Amino acid sequence: MIIETALLTDEEKVRACQLVIAVQADFVKTSTGFSTSGAQVADVELMRQTVGDAIKIKAAGGIHSYEEAMAMIDAGADRLGVSASVKILNGAPK
Repeated sequence: MIIETALLTDEEKVRACQLVIAVQADFVKTSTGFSTSGAQVADVELMRQTVGDAIKIKAAGGIHSYEEAMAMIDAGADRLGVSASVKILNGAPK
């Protein structure tokens, strides 16, 4: 379920995540990638704090480098939605 974090307050993000858990979705996704901004590390951290291990998190939108991808994973993302996968992988340490 996509919650479009760029358009929500932190309180609304928490409530949206709680609703996603309540409907027993497998994933909660940060954004479509077409809003005012994509995934933000702080949002992924807040989502992980809210959902715990109950569901998985997909960070999507605005992830263009290996460093950004790793920051999302470190923040709690289980999956990434990226359009720059080759660029990201080319930026990975050898």
